[in-house]
Formats: sequence, structure tokens, C-alpha cells
Amino acid sequence: MAEASDALGVAEGAALKAIPVVAEERGFILALVRGDHRLNDIKLQNAIGEPARQATTEEIEAKLGPPGFIGPVGTDVPVLKDAAIQGEGYFCGANRPDEHLIGVSPGRDFAFDEADIRSVEAGDLAPSGDAIEIEPAIEIGNIFKLGTRYSEPLGATYLDEEGKEHPIVMGSYGIGPARIVAAAIEQGADDRGIVWPRAIAPWDVHVVGLGKEGDEVTAEAERIYRELGDAGIEALLDDRDAGPGEKFTDAELLGCPLRVTVGKRTLAEGQVETQARRDGSEARVDVSGAAARVEEILAGLD
Repeated sequence: MAEASDALGVAEGAALKAIPVVAEERGFILALVRGDHRLNDIKLQNAIGEPARQATTEEIEAKLGPPGFIGPVGTDVPVLKDAAIQGEGYFCGANRPDEHLIGVSPGRDFAFDEADIRSVEAGDLAPSGDAIEIEPAIEIGNIFKLGTRYSEPLGATYLDEEGKEHPIVMGSYGIGPARIVAAAIEQGADDRGIVWPRAIAPWDVHVVGLGKEGDEVTAEAERIYRELGDAGIEALLDDRDAGPGEKFTDAELLGCPLRVTVGKRTLAEGQVETQARRDGSEARVDVSGAAARVEEILAGLD
């Protein structure tokens, strides 16, 4: 082990990054991770068995030395070393201004306890030996390991095969309907609005009538809407006094799986138009028996 100046031309992974923390009961602890790794607060708390906070600048200076140049060598502060720190030849702060130590070897140059306290990084190996990939995710449910935290105070026990009494080991799990909806919207939406999966869509069909109050187009739109309801298909009817552009924009924003448009020109030909929200595929169906044909189209949508 030797001293070196602050100018170190070595890899970040060769550094020992020291993070001073203060535990509620145990007090000052120096958590140690590799320079290319990050300390995981939850793993740290689990390893020491109690909550901990980062030490203040004043606490670091009083216990170790100047922040930015601290390390585990020559200190009486307990060291908790991350399990990924293996081998020797590391460098770390010397607990003196503008100075580092090189050639540091855990065990030889400082004592430590060891635990897994770092955050997982992309490329780390899983227990199966496969490389870990880190991707964005949305939490829609969770599981909590409660252990015997509640069963012991409540006296909730069970008897094992030998008739010996033990506290029940508990757990809980939950799934959030609101989170599922939010996740589905975020994953499926496009620049025009929501794209509902049919399984959780509030309506299957958005009926857009392009007529005016009291005319044939509006009457037919209302009839198809009722026919869809009688067939057990959840439908929404837009019979507002608004232009086609506004109605189509709002239909895309709401994102029902299928839109049925009743307009004067197509109705004159005995048909109405359908459009799938997800891929924009269009089809014309006969007004007579429109509900049955719409049901067939819906069956092919996810």
C-alpha cells in the first residue's frame, strides 16, 4: 500500500467508494462499494438491521476526515464492505486532504463485515447465470414478507408435525386496479390519445352520429347504439351538436377499441363505417344487422 496524489489514472472499478452512514442504534458505519457501483439504501438497512441515514459533513469531518478523501484504512469506524469488492489493488481516500492510498487490500489493510449492499447493474449475472437487463417498469402489485411481525404479538401460532408451537409466518400481496389502468394507458397510448385494450376498456364501441337532432342519421345512430346494448356490447353514443372533426378527435382521445360512424353519405348506401382504434383498420358494414357484424369485428380485436 502506498500514498498517491489526487491525480489517479486508474479505472473507476478499482476505487473503493466510502459512504459514511449513521444507524439509529449502531451509530457511525462506513459502507464500502466499488467506484462503479451504487449503494442500495434498502439492502444497507436490511444488512445492518435498522434504519440508517447519510452522515453530515460535520460528522464525517469529526470521525474520518475531509469529505471526498475518506476511506476505510486506519480508522476505528466499523466497515461494511459490499460483497462485490473482491481481490486487492484498490485505491481509496487516505482521510487526509488531497490524498489517496493505492494498492489497498481488504482484510490486510482494514477489517470489515461483508454483505450485499449495492444496487444491481445491467450486465450483472442472475443466479441462473444469465446477464441481467434493466428495463423501465410500472408497479401494478406488490408482495410484502411480514414474517412473524404480527403473528407473535397476536399469539397466532400453528403446530408442526411434532406438535411444537410456532408463530405463523405471514405475507401479504395486493394488486391495484387503478395502477393496472394507468399502466395499460401508458403502454398503449399514442399521440392521439388512449388506446384501450378491449379487456379493460370502459366501452367496446364508440358510436359517432354525424347528423342533426331529429334527422335520419341521428335516429339510425341511436338505433344502432340501442341494438349494441341489447346484444350485450358496451357502447358510447356521441350525439352532440358538434362537427365531425371534433367528434373524431374526441373519439381517438377516449380510445374505445372500435368506432362506428353513422354519416349521411354511407347511410344512403345502407352502410355505416367502422374503424379499429389500435391499427386504424376500416370496414363498412350493412346497417341491417350492424350489431352482429360489429360483434364479429370486436372478437378479432385485443
